[in-house]
Amino acid sequence: MYMSREVMHCKPGKAKDLVAKFKKMGEAMKSRGYPDVRIYTDVSAEHYWTVVMEQDVEKIEDFGEMSRKLMEDKELMKIIDGYHELLLDGRRELYKKE
Repeated sequence: MYMSREVMHCKPGKAKDLVAKFKKMGEAMKSRGYPDVRIYTDVSAEHYWTVVMEQDVEKIEDFGEMSRKLMEDKELMKIIDGYHELLLDGRRELYKKE
C-alpha cells in the first residue's frame, strides 16, 4: 500500500479556493472508481495557507497509471483548471505503508 500526498502552499487567502477545487475533483474521481481523497488544511504548519491532499493506492504503478488517466480526463482538468494561480509552490510525497 502506498500513500500519495500533495502539499500545496497557497497565496494568502486562497486555501479555501483550492480546497473547493480539490473537493470537486475528489467527488468526480470517486464517481470514476478512483480511491477516496483526504483533504487537510493547516492548523500549524511550516507555511500559512497549506492544503494537503492524500490518497492511497495499492501499488506504486497504480499511482502512475491513475495520474496519467487523470491528466487525459477533460472534465477533471476543467475542475482543477486555474489552480496554479492559487499557489506559491507545492510538492508531491509518496510513502510506502510498513
